Amino acid sequence: MKRFYSSIMLLAALLLCIPALAQSQKKPVIGISCSIDGTTVEVGMTYIKSVRKAGGIPFIIPITTNEKEIDEYLDHIDGLLMTGGEDVSPLLFGQEPSRFLGEVVPDRDFYDLVLIRKAVKRKIPVFGICRGIQCLNIAMGGDLIQDIPSEVENAIQHRQNGPRSYGSHTINIVKGSLVAKLLKTESIAVNSFHHQACGKIAKGFKVTAKAPDGIIEAIESEDGRSYGVQFHPEGFVYSGNNTFLPLFQHLVKLAAEYAENKR
Repeated sequence: MKRFYSSIMLLAALLLCIPALAQSQKKPVIGISCSIDGTTVEVGMTYIKSVRKAGGIPFIIPITTNEKEIDEYLDHIDGLLMTGGEDVSPLLFGQEPSRFLGEVVPDRDFYDLVLIRKAVKRKIPVFGICRGIQCLNIAMGGDLIQDIPSEVENAIQHRQNGPRSYGSHTINIVKGSLVAKLLKTESIAVNSFHHQACGKIAKGFKVTAKAPDGIIEAIESEDGRSYGVQFHPEGFVYSGNNTFLPLFQHLVKLAAEYAENKR
């Protein structure tokens, strides 16, 4: 009889452990910012596939200007991926608009900057791509070059005409930086689809890669929880080229650590 009760107790203990084990094996949820076109919110499958391939669960965050809703969305994610898109209003970083400024979307500007600030405050890891790196820099106190061709002397082409999976110019990566460690190189060809770029870098961040003309191509925070690139690594990953997949895998890794600490 003793053996019977011992077996029952052991079985009960194992059953109690199952929910915790399942919880520990859950993939981290990666919130992905989106753009808006009229009444439609949009996010490229390139971002979604890259998150999935890196081992995360994509969670699309609809655009909203309600801060309470943003807080509620952040309650459900473990990492944040800020995507590319329109120009950012220069009024948000203390400048008047250049005559070459492109389309701005005020609701998205608000949503992106609040998302980033609140995520950083919660210590949720953030990875910014193109507009995403720019918004990360602005949210933390930096500013932008509004138009590279008219403001940067001897600038190379930063808005390529080739496919998104094609590297059109090289970048020089700082030795020992996060990007250098993840990509295992200090020079690589990247794609390029922008005319704005980070200018003055926010306090608490450092530049980790530049194009040959000096345009900033990557930054990272001193605490290592936020980082961004000016190019589009998801374009390569989506096409089957996994050279830049480690940039997404690192976000998923940080997100898994955040989720574990949250529990």
